[in-house]
Parts: sequence; C-alpha cells; structure tokens
Amino acid sequence: MEDLTYSTPGLLFPAISLLMLAYTNRFLTLAGLVRHLAMEYRHDHNCNLKLQIDNLRLRITLLRHCQTLGVLSLLLVTGSLTALFFESQLLARVSFAVALLAMLGSLAFSLSEIRLSGTALNIELDRVEAAPKEEQA
Repeated sequence: MEDLTYSTPGLLFPAISLLMLAYTNRFLTLAGLVRHLAMEYRHDHNCNLKLQIDNLRLRITLLRHCQTLGVLSLLLVTGSLTALFFESQLLARVSFAVALLAMLGSLAFSLSEIRLSGTALNIELDRVEAAPKEEQA
C-alpha cells in the first residue's frame, strides 16, 4: 500500500470549504424565513404556517448536523496533515478515513435537508391553492 501524501488530504480542503459556505448560506436563508414566518404566524394562526415552522425547525437541526460534521471533517483532515508532518502514516490514514466518513455523514444530512425543503415547498403550494377557495367563501 502506498504512503499517504500531503496532496491527498489536501484535496478535501476546498471541497469542505465550499460545503461549509453552502451550509452557512442555507442556514442564514432559513433563519430569515423563520423570522418572517414567525411574524406572520403571530398575526394569522394558519395551520400551514405552523407546518412550515415545524419543517424549518427540523431543517435547521439537520443543517447544524451538516455543519458540525463538516467542521469535524476539516479538523480531521488537518490532523491527517499534521500526522504526515510528524511522519506517522497510521495516524494520518486513520484521521483521513474518519474525515471522509464525517464528510459522508455531512452529505447524508444535507440530502435529508434538501428532501425536507421539497416538503416545505409543497406546504406552501397547498397554502396558495387554498387561498382562492377561501376568497370565494
């Protein structure tokens, strides 16, 4: 088996950084949406708004898990590079392998959050479709 080199764990740095940026942007967007829906819910206790808020709560939790695993992956990649610096191939390989697993977990949580965003859109579409019926009544 070949030795792990600096370039292999180094490849994850840009990928992790881009993922963290994407997660942060999604988190900020959701935070703004939560504030907007919470204010709207105070004025109109619509059940669809409550469903949206519950959905957003779960999505924010998933994004926190994405971010946590992403940061853990970055720390482990850094640990792998540090182990390479001190010429510890075993520690470098283990750290890199766990970093990859953390990245995989982060992506799995991200996939779940993306699926939930589709659910949120369907809730909103249900609310839009119900609006003309309420106006006719």
